[in-house]
Amino acid sequence: MAARKKARRTTHRSSAGKKLYAVRDAKGRFKDIQTYERAHRADLAARTKGERKVAKKRAAKKRAAKKKNR
Repeated sequence: MAARKKARRTTHRSSAGKKLYAVRDAKGRFKDIQTYERAHRADLAARTKGERKVAKKRAAKKRAAKKKNR
């Protein structure tokens, strides 16, 4: 299966000072605007189960190596 191409996002600030991500369409108009927190949470959730397992194994291996070196 081909990897999904991420939409290119630009950052902006709201009038309240929150960080925003904006995605534009081909004509340059805003297609989607999200808060940074919402977009970041969605990015993390979109990782596949296999990627999470590999990351978990790597972290466990790193902890074991750190514990061994003490």
